[in-house]
Amino acid sequence: MRRGQSVLLWIAVGVLAVLAVVAVFPGMLATHDPLQTDVRSALLPPSGEHLFGTDQSGRDVYSRVVFGAGRSIGIGLLATGIALIAGLIVGALAGLAPRPVDTALMRVNDVLMAFPEFLVALVVVAVLGPGPVNIAIAVTLAAAPVYVRLARVQTRTLRVAEHVEAARILGVPPAQAFVRHVVPGVLGSLSVLATIGVGSSILAAAGLSFLGLGPSEPTPEWGLMLAGGRNVLGQAWWIAVFPGIAITVTVIAATIVGRVLRARAEGRRA
Repeated sequence: MRRGQSVLLWIAVGVLAVLAVVAVFPGMLATHDPLQTDVRSALLPPSGEHLFGTDQSGRDVYSRVVFGAGRSIGIGLLATGIALIAGLIVGALAGLAPRPVDTALMRVNDVLMAFPEFLVALVVVAVLGPGPVNIAIAVTLAAAPVYVRLARVQTRTLRVAEHVEAARILGVPPAQAFVRHVVPGVLGSLSVLATIGVGSSILAAAGLSFLGLGPSEPTPEWGLMLAGGRNVLGQAWWIAVFPGIAITVTVIAATIVGRVLRARAEGRRA
């Protein structure tokens, strides 16, 4: 790995570490109650008292961004984790199943992959209804097909690998050989993909919230805050800009880590 790439990786990891602390301990970092309103302090610009200014209801934008980190990042992590597990199960099943079953599963998967992830998530939320739980379900269903395809390819490749064949020759039961020698390899590839996928999931969840399909006011959530500031962007730019920066930095950092890890994994295979 080149030195510049290594430095970029560590910067991104540092950013994600800071975001993790913010998401887990928002109460220690916030300066105000994120739900407290004060109409006399509405639309105040950034200052020493309100680092990121205040919104239309006089709520402290900095504190809302801090408390919104846990919700926004949490939805992305939850959706990515479930998508990874579902992708592993369905992809491994397709990779091990007889050809008709494999074909049927992958045709359904291909149909889902033919549409943009955000569009799939939007349709799912439209069917299930708005809310944070339904957003997590929608983002999971939208992201899962990519994991299914990768898990299937890896399963079909690893099940005929030399070390797996050697285990079978030595009398290791097929199920045990699969769990011990195939699953770890598949999980490794899926984990690298998931690192990139977290950023996409966070972005998708924020996009759905921006459209009014996620949490409702006054819940502090980055996408919802972004939507709340769009109508007063010329008058109070800080309401939308700071949540937007939080989303952008999180997605870029996660993507950098994922791409560097993928490059390293491909380098080892080469």
